[in-house]
Amino acid sequence: MEEGQVQVWEGYVDWKNRPAKKGKHGGMLAASFVLAVEVLENLAYLANASNLVLYLSKFMHFSPSSASNIVTNFMGTAFLLAILGGFLADAFFTTFSIFLISAAIEFMGLLMLTLQAHMPSLQPPNCVMGITKSLCQELHGGETVMLFAGLYLVALGVGGIKGSLPPHGAEQFDESTPEGRKKRSEFFNYFVFSLSCGALIAVTFVVWIEDNKGWQWGLGVSTASILVSVPVFLLGSKTYRTKIPDGSPITSMFKVLIAAICNNCKAGNSTNAIRSMATSPSSHTTEMDNGEESNTTKEVPSPSPTPTESLKFLNKAVMEPVHPMLECTVKEVEEVKIVLRILPIFMSTIMLNCCLAQLSTFSVQQSSTMDTMLGSFKVPPASLPVFPVLFIMILAPVYNHIIVPFARKVTKTEMGITHLQRIGTGLFLSIVAMAVAALVETKRKKTAAEFGLLDSAKPLPITFLWVALQYLFLGSADLFTLAGMMEFFFTEAPWSMRSLATALSWASLSMGYFLSTVLVSIINKVTGAFGHTPWLLGSNLNHYHLERFYWLMCVLSGLNFIHYLFWANSYKYRYT
Repeated sequence: MEEGQVQVWEGYVDWKNRPAKKGKHGGMLAASFVLAVEVLENLAYLANASNLVLYLSKFMHFSPSSASNIVTNFMGTAFLLAILGGFLADAFFTTFSIFLISAAIEFMGLLMLTLQAHMPSLQPPNCVMGITKSLCQELHGGETVMLFAGLYLVALGVGGIKGSLPPHGAEQFDESTPEGRKKRSEFFNYFVFSLSCGALIAVTFVVWIEDNKGWQWGLGVSTASILVSVPVFLLGSKTYRTKIPDGSPITSMFKVLIAAICNNCKAGNSTNAIRSMATSPSSHTTEMDNGEESNTTKEVPSPSPTPTESLKFLNKAVMEPVHPMLECTVKEVEEVKIVLRILPIFMSTIMLNCCLAQLSTFSVQQSSTMDTMLGSFKVPPASLPVFPVLFIMILAPVYNHIIVPFARKVTKTEMGITHLQRIGTGLFLSIVAMAVAALVETKRKKTAAEFGLLDSAKPLPITFLWVALQYLFLGSADLFTLAGMMEFFFTEAPWSMRSLATALSWASLSMGYFLSTVLVSIINKVTGAFGHTPWLLGSNLNHYHLERFYWLMCVLSGLNFIHYLFWANSYKYRYT
């Protein structure tokens, strides 16, 4: 019996819900299917997201600022829903099941959008925005319902996939060994590499199809891509090990917080001593009395027998409870402390993602007003992200195989470069990117004024490659920050909420997009209130004060970086 147990991954099952076996389930082979699926999934999502702002303004007749807000709200919702996907994977379903359900939902949304793009009766009449504006008819009635129903079905599907696919891949590695931890770190880097591979096809091939053959064909490619991702994912079924859902981590978190508040309130009489909770019904060593595998003690640090000194106000949660339902263990208290410690890091990354939101909105609109010719080839504006994508595809393997091994030799540590150092590098690069974006926009508007093209729809005599500079810096920031965030949240989070914690990486992106929308609205209200034309309002980008907006983003990013340094310097990793 003992011999048989050694061969089983505790806390994991295979695709048929049987105990996962060592040597048969998990490892890089299983994770490679996840990486292949991410290429297809991100192709399906980004092909439309990168070009959506032009589709909404040119074909659906929304103003540039309205189109930008719709795109940022759509992308923000998609990434925020990753929290739901991660929660369901941790609590009730598995990452395996959540991916399949979410892929089906995204497929339905893309199918609706494809049908709308294919049928003229579901679109407003053709016209040219900015020139014959009075003749342009916006969406109404059923057309609007179909557009937004399709978009938000896609958002729901994308959220579920983003919340389940990265942790599903990361769970394939044995973190009880240094080699397993190194392989897991490589997986997160190559996950971003796979994102970029899908993005490369999306912003070149699919965007070219959308601009030259029609949006119905581009959306058709995206629909086919997400459909193909399902059998590719299922091909790896026999190799996967899947973490057993552990019940709602949110419930135990709220229980600890409520118990701590109640016990602190009645702590006037300090006769209640904190009880030692070295063992409990919910600890990893005595979990589940029905014979099921429990969470592995080999891969998760054992909880302290008494609460740690940090965040002392939570320690009172293990006092005699005011109600039996509020009885808490030391393990539960320590898990809440972990979550509270990583939240400031999470909050610090939102501003970076607000900067990244500009790549899908104003930066695309900027480049659409410029000369997009490369020799005799006309580059679609939505293909501009090809620059950071290519840079990431080059930098990711270099980082994995040259930079990290060198850093390990220099620092003599297992990680070489810590997760927080990676995130900090990305935040600093975002400051530089916003400064570059402001300078480029100043140059673009100056060119428009010099050639008398401020009110013209003709391309400006300035190459779009100037805008590529901000894409390059923000793309580099994204590589450092996204991979660093995913690995940081996955590694540091309690066992019972790893998928949910990994989804914080996407939630940060979401909040960045929503923050961008809020900033645009606030800036327009404030600047319009003083009797001036709002900075970011109207159908002509040449009359915007976009350079001022970018300088404001630069300043806010600088303040955010200082805030991040404060929390990062005081953070103590769970693993040493």
